[in-house]
Amino acid sequence: MNTQLKTLRILLLLTACLLAGLALAFVLRPQPVDTRLAMGDTNLGGDFTLTSAQGPVSLSDFRGKVSVIFIGYASCPDVCPTGLAVLTQAIKQLPEDQREQIQGIFISVDPERDTPQKLAEYTAFFSPRIIGVTGTTDQINKVVRQYGAFYRKVELKDSAMGYAVDHSSRLYLVNQEGHLEKTLLHNSSPQALVDSLKAILTNQG
Repeated sequence: MNTQLKTLRILLLLTACLLAGLALAFVLRPQPVDTRLAMGDTNLGGDFTLTSAQGPVSLSDFRGKVSVIFIGYASCPDVCPTGLAVLTQAIKQLPEDQREQIQGIFISVDPERDTPQKLAEYTAFFSPRIIGVTGTTDQINKVVRQYGAFYRKVELKDSAMGYAVDHSSRLYLVNQEGHLEKTLLHNSSPQALVDSLKAILTNQG
């Protein structure tokens, strides 16, 4: 009987520890970007300078416009084409006067393969209003941290590609003053992006 009680106590203690650990993990889990924005996290976003086929490009170059940033890489098989297609369709659906006030920025986290010239050719398939930029690993990591994003290289055995890159799949909407205002998933509907862009354009004038 005593042995059974001891065993039961140990099991209860282990269960309590497990539940406490799960609760702590839940509290300390990384917060989604949108949640952090809603809570007024002003540390997200900010200016940066990377390189395009035309030379250095800074977010501040587009002050006065609404910028839509997508972080990925040109060899991405599905997420990036989907996100950029959503952005392209949303831009096309805007009235011409508002279309002029939107700037897409595609940031490649794969500088080893994505030269500025390659990015220029890649983004041209989608829209002339999207510019492709990249930089050194340190520059890229800085921007990724700024926007609460992530990426990591994944080796692909027996593949001609050699490696793929896991990365964030969000559209980052930056207002005319250069502040990160909102994010949307890459597979949001073009209409959802249109509505968000119009709201920012209207609110900021």
